[in-house]
Amino acid sequence: MKPFLILQLRPETEASDDEFQAILRKGGLSMSDVHRIRLDQQSLPDDLRLENYAGVIVGGGPGCVSDPEDRKTPVEARIEAAVLGLMPEITARDFPFLGCCYGIGILGHHLGRVVSKDKYSEPVGTSACSLTEAGLADPVLAGLPERFDAFVGHKEAVQHLPEDCVHLISSPACPFQMIRHGRNVYATQFHPEADSDGFEVRINIYKHRGYFPPEDADRLIAMCRAADVHAPELVLRNFVARYRA
Repeated sequence: MKPFLILQLRPETEASDDEFQAILRKGGLSMSDVHRIRLDQQSLPDDLRLENYAGVIVGGGPGCVSDPEDRKTPVEARIEAAVLGLMPEITARDFPFLGCCYGIGILGHHLGRVVSKDKYSEPVGTSACSLTEAGLADPVLAGLPERFDAFVGHKEAVQHLPEDCVHLISSPACPFQMIRHGRNVYATQFHPEADSDGFEVRINIYKHRGYFPPEDADRLIAMCRAADVHAPELVLRNFVARYRA
């Protein structure tokens, strides 16, 4: 089996490691099944060839593609440039891709700069998601209930459906929770890998990054622990199962 390429964008080691383990666990993957690159620490290899991988999975991060360049740290700018540099080949080849959280910003930005903070930002917590008609028929969403809760927390969002994309999952607060370009390029606004333990880690790490007032951290952790969030992990498991062969 070819490995999956996992690209991580979080410069905080605790958050990055927790996310990586969640992707492995929820995707049914082992260390030998993946090639992990932390883009805050490593550059993409010059000899990287997509055909050497079963697919690409991009994790989340605290950056925003819609921020002006002068508001991005050098690390954020370098991470963003690295991922965006892969997108022309991924979309042209319709190569298996799953962008989680920040990944939908990357895909939307590449497809027409349709990501901004104008509308649809979401506070940290859960979002009531529902499958569209196209989502009900998509193999990567097989087994998901028609309605489910997912963990979210975003400052920006896709404002309208990019050209040549299919709308798979929606929510009242943020319409474009999951989209697909072509047949094999997927992206989610919600976190398919996240559970309450993982979100507690992120709340504590990012409580001074403008997502919420820091004094709300304990309340948000309690809310996330009380939430029933299990369905989203099927997105990761189905994506891996579909493309690992």
